Amino acid sequence: MKIQFKFGSEIFTATLKDTPTAMKLKEALPCESKVETWGEEVYFEVPVSAALEPDATDVVEPGTVCFWSEGNALAIPFGRTPASRGDECRLVTKVNILGKIEGDAKRLAKVDAGQTAVVQTI
Repeated sequence: MKIQFKFGSEIFTATLKDTPTAMKLKEALPCESKVETWGEEVYFEVPVSAALEPDATDVVEPGTVCFWSEGNALAIPFGRTPASRGDECRLVTKVNILGKIEGDAKRLAKVDAGQTAVVQTI
């Protein structure tokens, strides 16, 4: 399944895995939310609630679409966060892995806190 993120003029496409949380997200789309940033990570609330899945982790590759259960939010790291050790993408807690954005994840650096995130299926 493919979804699209729009942050102002920046548009990203992501391919999601077939996981329980990804299916919940699909059912909740389209949705809009205010963007927050944490180091080199963008995150925003979505109308989804889900427990941690068995493969939940706190270290991911840049551009990984993650679901943060504690905040009911999508998180997409593209580099170091305040929790990182070295050059890794480390999130504040374990997250469910939903998929990955296509292309250069560093483009997320153009997304500012306070912008509106629009998420929809494509």
